[in-house]
Amino acid sequence: MRNMSKTSTLETKFPLLAVEDHCIISKEADITACFSVHLPELFTVAAPEYEAIHSAWHKAVKTLPDYTVIHKQDWYIKENYAPDITKEGLSFLAKSYQQHFNERPFLNHYCYVFITKTSKERMRMQSNFSSLCKGVLIPKEIRDKETISRFMESVSQFERIVNDSGLIKLERLTEDDIIGTDSKQGLLEQYFTLSRQVGTPLQDIALGAEEIRVGNNRLCLHTLSDTDDLPGTVSTDLRYEKLSTDRSDCRLSFAAPVGLLLNCNHIYNQYLFLDNSEDNLRKFEKSARNMHSLGRYSRSNQINKEWIEKYLNEAHSYGLSSIRAHFNVMAWSDDPFELKQLKNDTGSALALMECKPRHNTTDVATLYWAGIPGNAGDFPSEESFYTFIEPALCFFTEETNYQNSLSPFGIKMADRLTGNPIHLDISDLPMKKGIITNRNKFILGPSGSGKSFFTNHMVRQYYEQGTHVLLVDTGNSYQGLCELIKGKTKGEDGVYFTYTEDNPIAFNPFYTDDGVFDIEKRESIKTLILTLWKRDDEPPTRAEEVALSNAVAGYIDRIKQVNAFASFNGFYEYIKDGYRKILEEKQVREKDFDISNFLNVLEPYYKGGEYDYLLNSDKQLDLLSKRFIVFEIDAIKEHKILFPVVTIIIMEVFINKMRRLKGIRKMILIEEAWKAIAKEGMAEYLRYLFKTVRKFFGEAIVVTQEVDDIIRSPIVKESIINNSDCKILLDQRKYMNKFDDIQAMLGLTDKEKAQVLSINMNNDPSRFYKEVWIGLGGTHSAVYATEVSACEYLAYTTEETEKLEVMQLAQELGGNVELAIKRIAADKKENP
Repeated sequence: MRNMSKTSTLETKFPLLAVEDHCIISKEADITACFSVHLPELFTVAAPEYEAIHSAWHKAVKTLPDYTVIHKQDWYIKENYAPDITKEGLSFLAKSYQQHFNERPFLNHYCYVFITKTSKERMRMQSNFSSLCKGVLIPKEIRDKETISRFMESVSQFERIVNDSGLIKLERLTEDDIIGTDSKQGLLEQYFTLSRQVGTPLQDIALGAEEIRVGNNRLCLHTLSDTDDLPGTVSTDLRYEKLSTDRSDCRLSFAAPVGLLLNCNHIYNQYLFLDNSEDNLRKFEKSARNMHSLGRYSRSNQINKEWIEKYLNEAHSYGLSSIRAHFNVMAWSDDPFELKQLKNDTGSALALMECKPRHNTTDVATLYWAGIPGNAGDFPSEESFYTFIEPALCFFTEETNYQNSLSPFGIKMADRLTGNPIHLDISDLPMKKGIITNRNKFILGPSGSGKSFFTNHMVRQYYEQGTHVLLVDTGNSYQGLCELIKGKTKGEDGVYFTYTEDNPIAFNPFYTDDGVFDIEKRESIKTLILTLWKRDDEPPTRAEEVALSNAVAGYIDRIKQVNAFASFNGFYEYIKDGYRKILEEKQVREKDFDISNFLNVLEPYYKGGEYDYLLNSDKQLDLLSKRFIVFEIDAIKEHKILFPVVTIIIMEVFINKMRRLKGIRKMILIEEAWKAIAKEGMAEYLRYLFKTVRKFFGEAIVVTQEVDDIIRSPIVKESIINNSDCKILLDQRKYMNKFDDIQAMLGLTDKEKAQVLSINMNNDPSRFYKEVWIGLGGTHSAVYATEVSACEYLAYTTEETEKLEVMQLAQELGGNVELAIKRIAADKKENP
């Protein structure tokens, strides 16, 4: 006798029997293979890639046998960011960053695909035959082992085809993923509690005609189950207007409005029902004949006949498979007012897809029940519509939210849509995967675009992870951070050099503490002397290069023999006396190497000359062990002699680190050093640095705000851009008219151009941040938000008034920059 009581236990109604071999077996003898799906990140996919994803799904679906249901289920769950403040070794700024994002709400996305093999009879069942309506479920026996074997083979083909696309990855769910463990909530448990939080208890489920309630959560369900509700045309992707310009397109999948763009707790179910296509078409042929014969009685019959014939013509002309499909959005809330808002938001999202929003109150219980993973065979057939595979697949969501890099090393950025912190590795993991072949970076952004903020944020995190950082600055951009590090390490790190007339930077290019002059050391000396000797437009001849190489080698041999103190003065004297005699013996002509001219040009750097201090330092700067060094050379950036020389001196410091610090990460960042780069000798030096630094576990970074520098300078292109696999661009709207030149110079694709031009176009006014585009190897790129805490802002700021406020308060507090930052940040929080 049928159970007529209004209350039943979940055990008696539960439609699933067991989980075996990573498959769900239902009591109606349906078998379901379960996969988690890894989709591309939001705003990183272009139209051709969406078409490739669509094509991969299509090929995979066609491998499955008749009477199979593909159920793609996308979960969008509101979660809060949980910071890891207890982690050992967190700096003051790292802790303030984590606290800034504490409890930050964001929409997380989880995607699954369930492939269910059912029977012809089950595919035809309507809602009144659902297992939900039956009194007792008696498990059926699976008899046809060969059918199951063929089904599992086709599932393996399905998985391989999708994974081979390179854009989507399917991963087989294990029994623990489906059922759960003591420390992990299973998929079924999640569905019956509408929660992914471990330990959420099962609560009463009320399945009524008007509403469904799971615990305190009430559901609203919008369905696409009728062709009348569908748009006139569908496509694999659509233009996202908020991030598009008249010169660029930002593309999202066609169903994106009901995906991550619908900011509420919801599940988006997508069903494809693979009936026997030939049977379907025969049924339509018969229906068309009936409509034709009844056409004289009703105009609607004539119109229906025309539609059916169009469908049949399409199927026969292009060899398309006739299938059924259904899509629904299930949103929930425990607040009645919020639920009302959810109904409106979901309806609006469907309207953005040009669909007719239909709030379903008829089959909501059976649709919820059919949505149980592995129970797609229970789906009520009257809620589906006939279509073909290609248009049905357009309703699949094809993107997920930003994902953390699976790497212990990296920097913290924020998701541009939700503001959720993202761990991003732009150095090691891309190298390991072969996405990039070097760690060098090129950063371009106009004044005010947030360039200094990003670079401060990046180098601070690199430093905290053990990197030796050397910065060449021309605007005091890193003074605050450097002073903070200096105070924290009690002067061990955070060395800040500023060039002044009273205390100029002095250097000895011939000094090595170990007495070894390898090829790199000799090349750096030659580059320095060439920079002093020749003008920009006066490249050395081959004879002059050979003569200089011999001079450097001869002087090095001399000081090794007599164990003398090496200096520029000594080199000058060696050229004047010893090397002059050697040239005379070799009968080197004056036109090949004019030694008098050489000595005359270099005389200002010899003792008694105007710059005699520059290259004859008797004090060696012990910078090898210092991990954070800033050379601020703003005072000499226009000086034709000092600027290139001091820049090369700094390069020598880094080369020494590069050669001597084995297995330690090191970074050099050069801001606006273009006048030095413009010299041919320096260009060779930089070209060598950018090509070689990767072999020494290092990276070279150049930062500029002058777009003309990269457009006009072939040196920059040859020595820097071509050897920087990571390119970082900030807001380029000031350069909109020049951007075609920038795109050509940097080799950006149209997709990358669209991403760059979308920067800061749709920023959340409730958050203070600026966006930055990061491109890796021309294949991986995305836009991220540089959002920092109030303490980090005060450490990074380049605003003169804010910087002075911090430094003055620090002076009053005995030089404690950290305490000054904390106090100012606390004051601003209390008095915004």
